[in-house]
Amino acid sequence: MIYTTSLLSRGSIFGSLISKVRPLAAASLSNSSALHSKTLEEQIGLPPRPKKPLTPYFRFMREMRPKMLASNPSITTIEVVRQLSKNWVNADPKMKERLQSEYKRDQELYVEQRTKYEATLTDAQRAEIKQMKQDISDAKERKQLRKRVKELGRPKKPASAFLRFIAIERTNTPQTEQQTYREWHQKATAKWTRLSDEEKAVYLSESRKELDQYKKSISIWEEKMIRLGHIDVVRHGNLIDPPEPKHRKPQAAKEK
Repeated sequence: MIYTTSLLSRGSIFGSLISKVRPLAAASLSNSSALHSKTLEEQIGLPPRPKKPLTPYFRFMREMRPKMLASNPSITTIEVVRQLSKNWVNADPKMKERLQSEYKRDQELYVEQRTKYEATLTDAQRAEIKQMKQDISDAKERKQLRKRVKELGRPKKPASAFLRFIAIERTNTPQTEQQTYREWHQKATAKWTRLSDEEKAVYLSESRKELDQYKKSISIWEEKMIRLGHIDVVRHGNLIDPPEPKHRKPQAAKEK
């Protein structure tokens, strides 16, 4: 039997707490979106890298899309792309030749600009850009792994004693209209620090109980994943077999 926990489900008090935190997360994301809209070079104070020119196909799309939208304002973006893809196959050869010529000209200019740009970079700047690219790649892999783990039904880790207290406090002492969530959270955190060891023990006991259930659940789930060949979602420490117990050699009988 696999144990599961629904502490953070939408219908629970923990789920309600998570929904209250989302505005703060959204604000954080909105601030980071401006950063991600910049190129890696711009993020470290360099001018943007020259952009590759559009291929003939995308130049055709750029030219024809406004005309199609003007003639049919209600058409969807997907349908525009689908129709223009068909139109490209049967496009006038002279138009394709013109677009190819423009692309070739811009490509030569791009190569020249790119060579000059690369020559202005120091070794330290190149290394920093390389590291940022690696960080982005690693973050993307972690995101894909989290999605995969969720799809495979990995048991959720239970809330800590502190989060359990915060969720209950949310019900007992809700945020007032004059308070921001941050202010309310700071007040609740201060209240937690003032609790006696006996008062905290109630929350700690429940957390430990569910943590024990979680450990059983995650162990069963990981064994199942190994059997199914999903090794990438299993914690690395659990893939290492424990060492075989050493057998002691029987001692020779002592001579009398």
